[in-house]
Amino acid sequence: MPSPLDLLELPFLRDALLELVLLAVAGGALGAWIVLRRLAFFTHAAGSATFPGLVVADASGFSPVLAGLGVALGYAGGVAAASGGREREPGEATALLLVVALAGGVILAGDVFESGAAVDRLLFGTLLGLETPDFVAAGAAAGLGIGATLLLGRAWMAVAFDPDGVHALGVPARLADLLLLALVAVAVVGALPAVGALLVTATLVLPAAAARLLARSVPRLIAWALVLALAEGVVGLYLAYWLDLPPGPPVAALGGLVFAMVSVARPARTTT
Repeated sequence: MPSPLDLLELPFLRDALLELVLLAVAGGALGAWIVLRRLAFFTHAAGSATFPGLVVADASGFSPVLAGLGVALGYAGGVAAASGGREREPGEATALLLVVALAGGVILAGDVFESGAAVDRLLFGTLLGLETPDFVAAGAAAGLGIGATLLLGRAWMAVAFDPDGVHALGVPARLADLLLLALVAVAVVGALPAVGALLVTATLVLPAAAARLLARSVPRLIAWALVLALAEGVVGLYLAYWLDLPPGPPVAALGGLVFAMVSVARPARTTT
């Protein structure tokens, strides 16, 4: 059995650990707003929607981070426009544009370009080959998540708890919602190298969903989400190394297990 100290001693595991720590910060800061605004489906869809961009990047030699970011931001803008800026979960627009993106990705992968191993790695995550742009993307997601929470937390809280009265409070709800969708898209792209496009909810949604069952206030929700994301990321990384798997599936499975255990142990509470 490999030693947990390998996470600090082996260079590629140190890199993966740094990546997951940065993603835990992003998950703590943004995950709370994702669950409060009921954007879990959008978060998962934004990751899956990057598929056509990843195919084109792999075939052309273009940066997959930049390609994924462009597609994810375009997807977020499309969802915001299609949902008409209403302060509610943009579920219909999310599903419709996801189908379009996936269909485009399948056509590109099968008929236009040949999808290579790099796309597979970005769909499911990898412990190997993390590069400077990957850390920059994860660090940007963490920094923007913290900064936006400090600057826009009041607006997001108002939209989450009083969507009908938010305009009376003078809160720029539409702009705040658009920025939240864009920041989630950035965080999704930051998570691609470590956990993969198909499992970004493992760091951005599952820890925050479990944290909501434990926390009585929004600040505690953010703190719990960060702690759970960090713990699940570290343990999941060790399991991935031990079982010789990509990190995405173990981190996701562990997040689901923690959420199930918390759900059974404590009844759901409304965050106030």
